[in-house]
Amino acid sequence: MVKILLMSMMSITLYAGIWNNPHDSAKVATETLFGAFSLPPKRLDPVISYNANEWAIIGQIYEPPLQYNYLKRPYVLEPLTLKKMPVITYLDKEGKIVDENDTHVAFSEYRLELRKDVRYQNHPAFVKDEKGKLLYGAMDAEALEKIHTLEDFKQVSTRALLASDYAYAIKRMAVRDNHSPILDTMSEYIIGLKTFSETISKIAREKKEKKKILDLRSYEISGVKVLNEHTLSITIHGKYPQFLFWLSMNFFAPVPWEADLFYQQEGLISKNLTLNWFPVGTGAYYLAENNPSREMILKANPNFHEEQYPSLTKEEQENADISADLLKDAGKKLPFMKEVIYSLEKESIPLWNKFLQGYYDASGISSEAFDQAVQISSTGNMGLSAEMKAKGIVLKGSVQPSIFYMAFNMEDPVVGGYSESAKKLRQAISIAQNQEEYISIFMNERGIAAQGPIPPGIFGYEEGKKGTNTIVYEWKNGKRIRRSLAVAKKLLAEAGYPNGISKKTGKQLKLYYDATATGPDDRALMDWRRKQFAKLGIQLVIRSTDYNRFQDKVRKAKAQIFSWGWNADYPDPENFLFLLYGGNAVVNTKGAGINSSNYQNPKFDKLFDEIKTMKNSPERKEKIEEMLKIVREDAPWVWGVHPKSLTLSQQWFKNVQPNAMANNTLKYKRIDAKLRVQKQKEWNQPVILPLILLFLFILAGGYILHKIYQTRQKAVIREAN
Repeated sequence: MVKILLMSMMSITLYAGIWNNPHDSAKVATETLFGAFSLPPKRLDPVISYNANEWAIIGQIYEPPLQYNYLKRPYVLEPLTLKKMPVITYLDKEGKIVDENDTHVAFSEYRLELRKDVRYQNHPAFVKDEKGKLLYGAMDAEALEKIHTLEDFKQVSTRALLASDYAYAIKRMAVRDNHSPILDTMSEYIIGLKTFSETISKIAREKKEKKKILDLRSYEISGVKVLNEHTLSITIHGKYPQFLFWLSMNFFAPVPWEADLFYQQEGLISKNLTLNWFPVGTGAYYLAENNPSREMILKANPNFHEEQYPSLTKEEQENADISADLLKDAGKKLPFMKEVIYSLEKESIPLWNKFLQGYYDASGISSEAFDQAVQISSTGNMGLSAEMKAKGIVLKGSVQPSIFYMAFNMEDPVVGGYSESAKKLRQAISIAQNQEEYISIFMNERGIAAQGPIPPGIFGYEEGKKGTNTIVYEWKNGKRIRRSLAVAKKLLAEAGYPNGISKKTGKQLKLYYDATATGPDDRALMDWRRKQFAKLGIQLVIRSTDYNRFQDKVRKAKAQIFSWGWNADYPDPENFLFLLYGGNAVVNTKGAGINSSNYQNPKFDKLFDEIKTMKNSPERKEKIEEMLKIVREDAPWVWGVHPKSLTLSQQWFKNVQPNAMANNTLKYKRIDAKLRVQKQKEWNQPVILPLILLFLFILAGGYILHKIYQTRQKAVIREAN
């Protein structure tokens, strides 16, 4: 019995190395990143996709012409697949070259010169036969019957990136049935794109009805020209400096014609083998497995071009507030990690527990785990809890280039309009909405109160006293203090509603807030909203509805008050100020505009038209400050919150630096696999004492039963004798 016990204990000890690890132990010991996702991506086609969880995947696979420097702050664009930044030439109506500041600028030509060492991932779409024709370009029904996954193709190949691939991508953008979310915007800028889109969309529908493949190579956009194999020019209307930012987005990633034609085969579409599900790119990684009900796997692209981890000058390091640890890999070849495995985790608690065990290399912080992970000091500063510090976990945080706000419909007869009384009503409500309390209760302090539409990190944002919205706050003793409720009530009375009672009707002011609230957390938020208005004597009626109905009311200017948000497309103030530009009001665009509050101020609009084509300069800054003064006084929004992003990473996960604009950051990150294995063993030692006690109990019980049995046997023998 003792021998059996010892053997059992030995087997437990031997098994301890893989006691509860959900991952392959061999891969744990390699430079493999283990991450999780809760919401599977739906679209991986770069011309269509516009969601963060989708860009987290395709950003590693596709390469637009430009990218954001991983470390520099403020955000800086740099060449990705180009030899240098695009050369911009300004032209007048006759096509003659003019100076950038010339009043006769009619067009801007962007010339893109590609690197010659960029190649696509290996893929069956590129394979050619002895005659130079695509081997898998037009497979018959018998051949297609044998194909179920991309691994079923026996051959793969690659080729160099060409300028025509970028032109082809823009042509795909133009096909209306591809539903590119930026087609309408780009049609206003790229010469000939609007006309081309109308023509090609009709052709595409006809081809689709006849089940024929659409090859876009033979069609041309007048403003997009392939000058040679490695040079592309894109001509746009007027001056639009922000166009460079668009060239860093996945919408402008190259699409090889071979892949487009390959995936148009009906036999592949019926098996969900499409460009929307299996991307083809030149990036640092390729999608090796796409099984969103279980896991998604990225592997290092063996054909990836030469690229090094960035280095910074001492001045750049100080400006970006970068630690020395983030520069240890400067100049080293990318990517570092050979594989990235994302596992489906539908629930936040199991994900969190696995992170604490060291089985995930990084984690967000859910509301359930916040108190366990983060400590907030009396001054409001965030830091790691003692438990997290003991594990060597690293906390990284940054204010996002985003804003969540509460909007007034400026077309509404009660809260809208531009009279002094209307302004004072909105100002009073703005003061009463205690955003600091909201951030504390509903965001675990993960945000800062907005002073206007421009978030931190974007040109035009100011810290401290200079950046304070003096309508809502005052500056006292070096701090920003929300104006008192007494000030709000005084403004409300001047607006014609003393203590919330209308002077005209003698009745309590009743306002309507449209929302998509459904769950218990939403109900708590709505109760809080009511209390903020009740402080002024105003009754707030919540009108909850589904998201589609809510959007419809906003687009038709039927909502009175509602909450909305915006994440930066690119780090420029124009990308936020255009949310308040009169030309973008939904009432002026048949519901298509992004100015959902329908704010229209001629002074603001005039300044916007001036700054939108200006480069960052003291003059532009001055005009932006004037615009902020105008909208703060008009108060079309309760300015709301700029959210903070907090992430936790294990001590072995290196080069982790928040970058809200870049989508291709996996190539910069590194895993110390040896340290990970060591820590996983330390943190997951099996608790075998209960098992030992159980075995001892069984042994003792067996011994006692054996003794009882022997005693009875002896008694039986005595009786028999």
